Amino acid sequence: MSSRQELANAIRVLSMDAVQKAKSGHPGAPMGMADIAEVLWRDFLKHNPTDPNWADRDRFILSNGHGSMLIYSLLHLSGYDLSIEDLKEFRQLHSKTPGHPEYGYTPGVETTTGPLGAGIANAVGMAIAEKTLAAQFNREDHAIVDHFTYCFLGDGCLMEGISHESCSLAGTLGLGKLIAFWDDNGISIDGKVEGWFTDNTPARFESYGWHVICVDGHDPQAITHAIEEAKSVIDKPSMICCKTIIGFGSPNKSGTHDCHGAPLGDDEIAATREFLNWSHAPFDIPSDIYEQWDRKEKGQASQVSWNDKFAAYKAAHPGLASEYERRVIKGELPAEFEEKANAFIQQCHESSENIASRKASQNAIEAFGSVLPEMLGGSADLAGSNLTLWSGSKGIQEDAAGNYIFYGVREFGMSSIMNGISLHGGFVNYGATFMMFMEYARNAVRMSALMGIQNIFVYTHDSIGQGEDGPTHQPIEQLTNLRTTPNLTTWRPCDATESAVAWKAAVQSQKAPTALIFSRQGLPAMSRTQTQVSDIEKGAYILVDCAGTPDVILMATGSEVALAVNAATALTEQGKLVRVVSMPSTNVFDKQSSDYKEAILPFSVTKRVAIEAAHVDFWAKYVGLSGAVVGMTTFGESAPGNVLLEHFGFTVDNVVNTVNKL
Repeated sequence: MSSRQELANAIRVLSMDAVQKAKSGHPGAPMGMADIAEVLWRDFLKHNPTDPNWADRDRFILSNGHGSMLIYSLLHLSGYDLSIEDLKEFRQLHSKTPGHPEYGYTPGVETTTGPLGAGIANAVGMAIAEKTLAAQFNREDHAIVDHFTYCFLGDGCLMEGISHESCSLAGTLGLGKLIAFWDDNGISIDGKVEGWFTDNTPARFESYGWHVICVDGHDPQAITHAIEEAKSVIDKPSMICCKTIIGFGSPNKSGTHDCHGAPLGDDEIAATREFLNWSHAPFDIPSDIYEQWDRKEKGQASQVSWNDKFAAYKAAHPGLASEYERRVIKGELPAEFEEKANAFIQQCHESSENIASRKASQNAIEAFGSVLPEMLGGSADLAGSNLTLWSGSKGIQEDAAGNYIFYGVREFGMSSIMNGISLHGGFVNYGATFMMFMEYARNAVRMSALMGIQNIFVYTHDSIGQGEDGPTHQPIEQLTNLRTTPNLTTWRPCDATESAVAWKAAVQSQKAPTALIFSRQGLPAMSRTQTQVSDIEKGAYILVDCAGTPDVILMATGSEVALAVNAATALTEQGKLVRVVSMPSTNVFDKQSSDYKEAILPFSVTKRVAIEAAHVDFWAKYVGLSGAVVGMTTFGESAPGNVLLEHFGFTVDNVVNTVNKL
């Protein structure tokens, strides 16, 4: 039987060989963390390689994602559908082993990592999801939600501010089933981190309320005892600080930045094989090592045992079991959601209430929250401004079975934690902040879109119309940023009816995130026919039309739709034929058929004016060379919102003059 050292060495040689074959990559972290990974994956991790999506599996996240050959080696050796040929294709086009772990590419990869610190924040989200689901579904003698979240992270993750945001909250929430492993090797790309990273990391995490253990990261027995101790502490997350040597096994490059982000080279690989007493050819793993690593049989047995537990749970609590199957296993919305959502949209249409769209959003949350027990909301310390609380909100801080997270002032952390919650499954997840502070969270929003997972990002105070807080709080270029992010759908509704449609679309968008953009100021309700209400879901529709071919088309979103309608009235009085198109979601409109798009924006009508209190450049593709944009090219100012809108030209007179100049 092979020793633990030999089993860990299998990770080391696969990692260095794959990086060498690819001519790029990061061998140092996999080689340095191999001993920790061997203990965790062979002795503790509850998983089933034949069913990577088993609901009650432990989650493993490699936050220092540049060390991706570590997780690829682990998945391959454990028996996942990741062949030795896949490892040979490391970092090649369309391979299952991309340069950084990518959710959806590789069986067993739980989240996309690469931007440092994001992985630990995702792990916090997964641990929140596990704890909340357990409180909602577990009953006495029936623990059907009972798994751990394990996360590897490096010095770079701890330097990133997001690690503070997320780990601080994790300690406050007492996430006892979150266990992190710090690869304390003292090396980053630039060299020894003592010149730029001298934090007392154990004390830092103790101050967060974490349980902290420090061990030799190359001592399997010490690692084993540390994990056992961490699992026994149920009221605090645990940080296991593992002192390691980067590139362990490389006689000339270990412990230096030379092995961090570059292949070792043929000569050093040969020397490493000799040092490790590994006589096998590249990508050749002996059968006895494969046998000791294989976890298919053990994983299947664990899942069968859980299935038996769930059968007993179902017999005792059939209603809860049915809900668990719907929410967690199938990921389906309630059967009545569509009908009730449509009824709420119709209610908004008939009420003609003049309210801020942020209030319309809260009304939608109220309506949908009562239908969706899986709804889990939150705000980054702005609940009273974002209007994200509803009558059924219960903070998970006070009630573990709650449905609302008070994230504190942690926009980036919140958004990345949301990614973890969504990846875990079992929730329809929303989180809110001012639209301007999307900038703090930008990377997490992008990662959500990259992974193709559901998140509902609620952004209020959407323009200069938010007023006195001034240009630091007034978004200008952010709408363009969101709209041009692949796989992210952005909605900027103009009233309660459009807001309800946008919320319905967001809830039903289960394989992509949505950004919902809402106003601070009150907005008038638009008058529509039933057909127009139905057309909102297409992203753009004719709100006001003329008899015959239009002389000009006015396009607008959000708070500027009412301005477009009023300007159309003035232009009509001048004898012009005017069409007003409301475009709450340009992303959705762009996906419509050519015939529909032509019906809304006829190619023959070249006189077009877009009106939006955001940057003008986005609208060039809609107005063309013969059109114009009433929008922003500068930052805002501090003044009441109505004063600013007039100052920057969002008036009927300016729109009319702009049209006449065409």
